[in-house]
Amino acid sequence: MGDILLIEDEPAMADFIVRSLTKEGHHVDYVATGDAGLDRALKFNYGLLIVDRMLPGTDGLSLVKVLRERQVRVPVLFLSNLGELDDRILGLNAGGDDYLPKPFAFVELLARVNALLRRRVQTAEQIVLQLGDLEMHLVKREVRRQGREIDLKPREFTLLEYMLRHANQVVTRTMLLEGVWGYHFDPKTNIVETHISRLRAKIGADMVDTVRGSGYIIHAARSNG
Repeated sequence: MGDILLIEDEPAMADFIVRSLTKEGHHVDYVATGDAGLDRALKFNYGLLIVDRMLPGTDGLSLVKVLRERQVRVPVLFLSNLGELDDRILGLNAGGDDYLPKPFAFVELLARVNALLRRRVQTAEQIVLQLGDLEMHLVKREVRRQGREIDLKPREFTLLEYMLRHANQVVTRTMLLEGVWGYHFDPKTNIVETHISRLRAKIGADMVDTVRGSGYIIHAARSNG
């Protein structure tokens, strides 16, 4: 079974991606419809999905939403002719990890593919992240504090995971945009602030501090005693 599943309905584009990634040492499986892609992604453990936004049958956004609802955490790189900021935000909010507008240079596609595959390996190295009385189980996708389960949306889960991997360190807005949303630019929105606020409300404001002018830091809750 290949380490990458490509879901792309343009034959010429699919052939180019498969041939090019294969030359770089990747094993790529390919399907041309959203329904076939969803079926394979649910059955097999891929290291990465490359998903076109506009697909016959189940479209790319819907496909990824179903995977996230079923707790499939495989990294997803969206490809799309829809390259406006709002389109990219839609893709990332649907559960995508990165978004590459068409047309693109292969070297950029390869760099993003390799980065997402590395992230997958690093994530698999540690199954449980713990900070004080907060515990995150990466495989079960469960977060608990003092034994109480906390319901997080996919992006909130990814945000918390990133922060826990940088616990007791200041993480900047730029770091979060790149590490959680895959942005290599500033979208000029309050997307980070909004998600930090939601995360505080769910896990407890006593664990996340704002470092004025720098970013945010997550730490174990401090005793009042």
